[in-house]
Amino acid sequence: MKAMILAAGLGKRMRPLTDTCPKPLLPVAGKPLIVHHLERLKRAGFVDVIINVSYRGEQIMHTLGDGRAFGLRLHFSREATPLETGGGIRQALPLLGGAPFLLVNGDVWCEALPSQLALKNGDLAHLMLVDNPGHHPEGDFSLSGGRVRHHGEPKLTFSGLSVMDPALVVEHAPGAFALAPLLKAAMADERVSGEHFRGQWVDVGTPARLTTLDRALRDSV
Repeated sequence: MKAMILAAGLGKRMRPLTDTCPKPLLPVAGKPLIVHHLERLKRAGFVDVIINVSYRGEQIMHTLGDGRAFGLRLHFSREATPLETGGGIRQALPLLGGAPFLLVNGDVWCEALPSQLALKNGDLAHLMLVDNPGHHPEGDFSLSGGRVRHHGEPKLTFSGLSVMDPALVVEHAPGAFALAPLLKAAMADERVSGEHFRGQWVDVGTPARLTTLDRALRDSV
């Protein structure tokens, strides 16, 4: 299985830190945030990792190189302007191939990954859901009997970690588009499974949360 890291965003909420540094390269416990993902993917047995880049993408590509330093093969999908989550995946399909892949949102940190065997026959996505953080108390989706639904209570928060079938986006026209509407349509067809992850997870969306994560990881060493 291949993996894809979403790393093309502008990082507006992280300003002024991202005025000169793309968010995936912001340091956390002595290494860029995206390197934590790469190291975890390597430990999980992944070899090929696709990374979409746009804002200050050259910095990301120069810093990471071809991936040999991490024991991986890195492939970059370059976007002239950010194509949003769905559009970024759609453009990267030639690199991803036709088989299911692991998708990682580049601006989260998590101590675990979904199983590569999580996606069952007929499903289009498997989502890792977490308890709602303080900054997102309303949550995103409900989980019942291993199925994820847009409606229902209680709500959990999508972690930004998932296993996806390329069929979810392949029929959509190229260009910028969000992934959420396609996921919700698949949920309505009962084609999205999920799990409730209760371990350590952080949405690294603001400078304050970045600082908190940095201190937590340094203290755990």
